[in-house]
Amino acid sequence: LIETQVSEGNTLKNAIQSVGIPEQTYYHWKGAARISAQKDDKTTKPLPPGDELADLVELEEENQKLRRRLAEKLRGENAELRKRLGLD
Repeated sequence: LIETQVSEGNTLKNAIQSVGIPEQTYYHWKGAARISAQKDDKTTKPLPPGDELADLVELEEENQKLRRRLAEKLRGENAELRKRLGLD
């Protein structure tokens, strides 16, 4: 989106502001993308689409597990704080 706006004549700074992210974040993402692209160039072959989907499903499952663990931890901390404050 930023590159499109710049190609349409907007300044880079205005384009970054229009999408609502800090400039530092943009440059961080841009650097990370460059590094990722360099790594991709070194790989011999891309993953078949089925493998990408399997990886995505695996990551989603891990994400859900981590969310559940975090929720349990926060509920426990919340209960402990309520107990200490005498709110239960």
